[in-house]
Amino acid sequence: MRDEKSAEETALHVMKGIESKHDGMTYVAPKKFRKKQKQQIDLPQLASEVREGNRTSLSKAITLIESSNPDHKVLAQKLLQDLLPYTGNSIRIGITGVPGAGKSTFIEAFGTMLCDMGKKVAVLAIDPSSTISGGSVLGDKTRMENLSRHENAFVRPSPSAGTLGGVHKKTRETMLLCEAAGYDVILIETVGVGQSETYVRGMVDFFLLLVLTGAGDELQGMKKGIMELADGIVVHKADGDNVEKAKKTVSEYKKILHLLQPATPGWLSQALAVSSYEKIGLKDVWEMIGSFEKQMKESGYWYIRRKEQTSDWFYSMIHDHLIDSFFGKKENKELVKRLEEEILQGKLTVTQGIHQLFPENG
Repeated sequence: MRDEKSAEETALHVMKGIESKHDGMTYVAPKKFRKKQKQQIDLPQLASEVREGNRTSLSKAITLIESSNPDHKVLAQKLLQDLLPYTGNSIRIGITGVPGAGKSTFIEAFGTMLCDMGKKVAVLAIDPSSTISGGSVLGDKTRMENLSRHENAFVRPSPSAGTLGGVHKKTRETMLLCEAAGYDVILIETVGVGQSETYVRGMVDFFLLLVLTGAGDELQGMKKGIMELADGIVVHKADGDNVEKAKKTVSEYKKILHLLQPATPGWLSQALAVSSYEKIGLKDVWEMIGSFEKQMKESGYWYIRRKEQTSDWFYSMIHDHLIDSFFGKKENKELVKRLEEEILQGKLTVTQGIHQLFPENG
C-alpha cells in the first residue's frame, strides 16, 4: 500500500510540476506540465545590453517601462536611474503635419538617409487615438518597412495609456532608453492632431511641420499656434507637377514666418521644399537642423530648453500623480459621480461641489 500511495503522490507531484523521488529515481514533469516560473529580470545585465545597442534588450526595457505592474514600475525606474548618465546625447526632433502631408513617407526617407550616413535613428510615435482604442499606432513598422529593417534604425509603435499625458510620459522615458542605447537621432512623430503637438514640442529640440503646396489653402485649416511651434517647415511632395507650386509655397511661408513670433528665441524658422519620393531636399533639412543645433548650443539656449523641459516634466508628473491617486480611491469616484448629478440637477453650484470634495481647502 505504501508503495502504491508513494507512486500516486509521485505522479501527482509530477503533474503539478514538482520534482519527486520514488524507488531511488527522480521524476520531473514534462515541459507542458511544469509550472511556469516567474521570470526574474536581471537589471544590471539588461542595462548593459541596452548600452551595447542590443535592439531586443531595448525592446524589453521599453516593455518594462510601459508595464502597469507595480513591481515592474519600480524596476523600470531603477533601470532608468542606472541608464540616466548615458542619456541626453541625441538630437530630438518632433515631426507633425497636416492630414495627407506624408509624415511616414518623409520619416522613412529622412531616417534611411541618416542611417546610411552612419547615424543611429530611433523613431517613436505619439498617438492620441490610442488613448481611446487602447491600441497603438497601427502598422508603424509596416508603414516604415525599409527603415525598420535598417541595422541603424529602431522603430517603436506608440505606447497605449489612459491619457495623452500618459502616452507623453512613456514616450519621454522611451526616448531616454533609446539615447542610452546609442541612438543619436530621435524622431518623434505625432500621429494625431491638436494637443499632441504641444506635448511633442515640450520634449524635443527641433520641431518640424510638414505641409502641402498652397500655403493660403493650408493656413485656412491650420491653427496659428501650430505654426508658431515650428522651427522648420517642409513643403512636402515637391515632385512632378508640384515642383513649381512647392517653390511658390515655400516663398509664401517664408513671408509668413517673418510675421510670427519665433518658436525658438534667436532662430528664424525656415521653409524648404522636399520630395521624399525623389529624395530631393532631405539633406537640406538635415543641414537646417544642424545649423539650428550649432547656433543654439553656441547661445546656450539648447541647454536652457533641456532644463526647462525636465522641470516641466517634473511638474506635469506631480499633476498626473495627484489625479491618479485621487481617482484611484473608489469612494472618491462615487462622491464625484453623486456631486456631478446634484450639480446637473441644479442642487449645487460647481464651487459648492468642489468644497464638498476638498473641505480642508474650503
